[in-house]
Amino acid sequence: MPEIKNYRKRIADDILKRKLEGKGAVLIEGPKWCGKTTTAEQVASSVLYMDDPEKKSQNIAMAEMNPKRLLKGDSPRLIDEWQLAPKLWDAIRFEVDHRSELGQFILTGSAVPPETKDIAHTGTGRFTWLTMRTMSLFESGDSTGDVSLKELFESPETIDGESTIDLDRLAFLVCRGGWPQAIDMRDEIALDQAIDYYDAVVHSDINRVDNVNKNPERVKRLMRSYARNQGTQVANTVLANDVMANDGASIDDDTIASYVNALKKIFVVEDMPAWNPNLRSKTAIRSSDTRYYTDPSIAAAALGIGPQDLVADLNTFGFLFETMCVRDLRVFADAIGGTVYHYRDKDGLECDAVVHLRNGSYGLIEIKLGGDTLIDDGARTLSTLAQKIDTDKMKAPAFSMVLVGIGDYAYRRPDGVYVVPIGSLRN
Repeated sequence: MPEIKNYRKRIADDILKRKLEGKGAVLIEGPKWCGKTTTAEQVASSVLYMDDPEKKSQNIAMAEMNPKRLLKGDSPRLIDEWQLAPKLWDAIRFEVDHRSELGQFILTGSAVPPETKDIAHTGTGRFTWLTMRTMSLFESGDSTGDVSLKELFESPETIDGESTIDLDRLAFLVCRGGWPQAIDMRDEIALDQAIDYYDAVVHSDINRVDNVNKNPERVKRLMRSYARNQGTQVANTVLANDVMANDGASIDDDTIASYVNALKKIFVVEDMPAWNPNLRSKTAIRSSDTRYYTDPSIAAAALGIGPQDLVADLNTFGFLFETMCVRDLRVFADAIGGTVYHYRDKDGLECDAVVHLRNGSYGLIEIKLGGDTLIDDGARTLSTLAQKIDTDKMKAPAFSMVLVGIGDYAYRRPDGVYVVPIGSLRN
């Protein structure tokens, strides 16, 4: 096993250990460079690197002829970039069945396999999934972690926390993103990491999903449009019109859908589903997914902007800050058995994030850059939504929170709404 120097603990570490206790194999999925392999290496007893340049062809050939040989090794055995040889899936399932032991294999992949015809069994009962994302501010050491999302579900009367992040630092953190290798680099080099990631997506990674070469300029235009529409529910037709505005040729919705689907398969984008509570009225709930990149730095790179550009354009800053908050909330929610949704109805009432736990508890969250006026606006929105919910048919909200970028302290307002700086939040 390779020695990992200065490994930063990840929230996924404990999730992985727990999942290994309950299933024969764990599949870790997520964007390239987010730290999947490094996290898996912390608990693996042996490793097979499928994409090792010196052995890649040999490994793929062996997966076709005798996949069982590749699975030999101390458990848990890590199979890195397993999707290069989809036949391994059924071989692992077979091994799990016949060994009758838990925690046998860890699979990591930065893309969904292009072909699933070689997979005969879904893996139900043998496999469990773990989605890894880029680092939250708490994991990267940029949040004090004074305020726990888990504890907010217990509705404490008071909360105590502080944040040391000012506007300039926040803009930098949005553009740097949560890429593990960028965390300890000097600022200007750290900012290059997201740009390098973006370039790799445009020129190669998006093509490897389905082995279809895509026009790099169109990919750039699509990713730029996606970046401009962070936190909205725009249709593919809007994205197509954006692309065509700077493209001599026409492009149909199906082509845009195929490009977006490719970005989803390599975990570049992760849209947010709508939340459907029981309401007192018959208000129609909008069910379109909200568009988000998995990390705010991808949006910044797609737009070709840096920290000072965000400070000069607070509107764009707000959208990309929301993307960062959604990333962190997803990381934290995973640790407490929750899922993050958005809410929007036909009357225009919108809630940026709803963290819903498996036990039916949920918290309502509005995301604002900061400032008393915006915080008041967010609190009013949360109150209006809470009053619409039919508490005879479901629980009342466990908490309502305005999650802010700029603010020195976390506190509970007289109306019961929490105000929490992102620089003080943890799972």
